[in-house]
Amino acid sequence: MRPMRAVVRATGAAALCAALAAGCSSGGEPEEGGPGGQQTPGARTGQEDTTRGGTAATPTPAPSRLDFEVDPARAPDDHAGAAALAKTAAALPEEFGRGFEKAAPYESSPRDWNVLDESCVWQRGTLPADVLASFTRRSRLPAAGGKGLVRMSSTVTVHRTGSSADWEMAGTLEEALRCPDQRLGGAERVTGLMSLGSAYGEGGNLTADDALMEAGKFVDERIGGKAAYYAWHQARLGPVTLAVVVKGGKGFTSLQLNRSAAEALTFMKKRVREALGAAT
Repeated sequence: MRPMRAVVRATGAAALCAALAAGCSSGGEPEEGGPGGQQTPGARTGQEDTTRGGTAATPTPAPSRLDFEVDPARAPDDHAGAAALAKTAAALPEEFGRGFEKAAPYESSPRDWNVLDESCVWQRGTLPADVLASFTRRSRLPAAGGKGLVRMSSTVTVHRTGSSADWEMAGTLEEALRCPDQRLGGAERVTGLMSLGSAYGEGGNLTADDALMEAGKFVDERIGGKAAYYAWHQARLGPVTLAVVVKGGKGFTSLQLNRSAAEALTFMKKRVREALGAAT
């Protein structure tokens, strides 16, 4: 998986960035905030003015390592503890923005585990021995005002070790390269997936040990089969992976949808830090 991961980073970055740029520009000027109209960090005031009186401010150098370390005494070592952490960290509907509500089904079992088979179809599998718990919470923004339904979900997976969580990240990148078109289940599918991974300090990632993003098109054949924006954002903090899935709707740009996903992921990271962080 490691060599495959390097290939994705080297070859996928330009294509993925180009795809995101195209998505952001489609449908006119992007609105501020995410789908529910909430203000997000990038939309509040724009870029900070770096000059005062004509003198450029000195940029603050980025730290050389992530400012987060897991306290082994606080890390769960059984299913019950891991499930409790996963449920605490998973995003709530309102964290995606105003107007989001619980979807049905709202929550999964913390023992649920899905596997992408050789035919690029997602199937229910068995929780691996190195995974303590994996929990998903689903949210939706109902169609209104000429705009389509938006679906977002958050998944928190707690591993026994940070190394196991790192391998999950690598495997996720490999899956998009192996299966750019995937059947999610029933009438849902995604097409044209591209992936980009960023270790800490790469690609603007200064908040997680590792981060990745997939982007493509989402099709729900039950509601006309028209393609909408799709994205998968995932980050790792120690033995925990945090993922947010975006299934867009008519009238929303990729920029708006990704801002909502990033906002929710920020809440999730904060809760993991508070739950597992070592004293400084």
